[in-house]
Amino acid sequence: MPVPGPGYSITVRVEAPPSASAAGDLTSSIGKVGGVITAFDVVESHSDRVVVDITCNTLSGDHATVITDALSVLPGVKVRKISDRTFLMHLGGKLEISSKVALRNRDDLSRAYTPGVARVCQAIAANPEDARRLTIKRNTVAVVTDGSAVLGLGNLGPAAALPVMEGKAVLFKKFAGVDAWPICLDTQDTEEIIRTVELIAPVYGGINLEDIAAPRCFEIEARLREKLDIPVFHDDQHGTAIVVLAALRNALRVVGKDIEDCRIAVCGVGAAGSAIIRLLLKQKPGDIVAVDIDGIVHTEREGLVDENLRWIAENTNARKMSGTLHEALVGADVFIGVSAPNLFGEEQVATMAENAIVFALANPDPEIDPLEAQKHAAVVATGRSDYPNQINNVLAFPGVFRGLLDAHAHTITDDMLVAAANAIADVVEPSQINASFIVPSVFDNAVAPAVAEAVRAAAIRAKG
Repeated sequence: MPVPGPGYSITVRVEAPPSASAAGDLTSSIGKVGGVITAFDVVESHSDRVVVDITCNTLSGDHATVITDALSVLPGVKVRKISDRTFLMHLGGKLEISSKVALRNRDDLSRAYTPGVARVCQAIAANPEDARRLTIKRNTVAVVTDGSAVLGLGNLGPAAALPVMEGKAVLFKKFAGVDAWPICLDTQDTEEIIRTVELIAPVYGGINLEDIAAPRCFEIEARLREKLDIPVFHDDQHGTAIVVLAALRNALRVVGKDIEDCRIAVCGVGAAGSAIIRLLLKQKPGDIVAVDIDGIVHTEREGLVDENLRWIAENTNARKMSGTLHEALVGADVFIGVSAPNLFGEEQVATMAENAIVFALANPDPEIDPLEAQKHAAVVATGRSDYPNQINNVLAFPGVFRGLLDAHAHTITDDMLVAAANAIADVVEPSQINASFIVPSVFDNAVAPAVAEAVRAAAIRAKG
């Protein structure tokens, strides 16, 4: 099912004989072991040899080794160097700080720093709200993690989480012009995290929590929202929920169904799954059946150990179903998975309602092979970039924070989340919507401004 992609792209520098067949031998050997060549460049040419750089996409680090081994066994071929293009991108980090003001002479220095800056400090002391107008606070977000749930890799700790948080900050800047900075905390103690974020909050106009494991993430977000006068947003929860709601709205248009008539099976009740369920309930679906590793969630099930799981049990599953995921799928109109790979096959999709919708969002390997799901489902979406209908949080969080910052918002509400989802869905024109196009591209320049304006308007309404 997986195909070679740019996430595992390598460039191999190879020395080969200067024969007429050399290029063909090199490229065919890569093709035979499943590599996808994207560039072939001659970097040196001599009477007795040529040196070429071959860039290709691979499936994994192990697959890259298979490719280089295939080149090494060719007669007269020598592999000089292998460069992982993803690691090359990360050398030295992906962020830098640059000044917005010129310091050309003493006059500039006296205004940007001492003595002139003292008057600005005094103005903010007299009116703290002026910090939003006179400092980076007006456009700055802290991307905070404890490294306990990094992507789908688990508890890697704060240092290993830093590349992801850097990437998040780059996306904030690229898509919404927001200055974001990674804050990777060397603690996984709930109280320490809350207190640390509280202490650094004066610098920022918003807090983006990221890759913090459930159920701890729920308490951290809830208590920070109570304590701080700036918006606190856990992207793993709410960013995912926003884009899922947007995609579902358009998918339902494709199949001609109303959400109030739909039964929805949600697999995974961690951070993302719980937030999806809570936001979907605002749309009054026919029913939601939640499933976790222990099966269908219901009020009579043993082991409902945390408050989040008990809340889900009390607010879903109106028919009091029990059993497995496979049983939850029978007759369901929609499947939304944020769980684990390869949980079911086409035979289970066949038991769903006619014109079923399948969102298999586990990454990198979804709950079902999308090609298998397409045999019976009318609309299929994944979290992957190599299939249609990618459910990607970058459609949401840059615009959400742009809108919050522009509104000088002090909090974030469900109405703002729904407004963001509707804005994403509406970027896809009615004439464009089809089974393979239910959400816009992450590179569509219309997305972030539309989301920002919808959130800004909702934030202003919330202020009264």
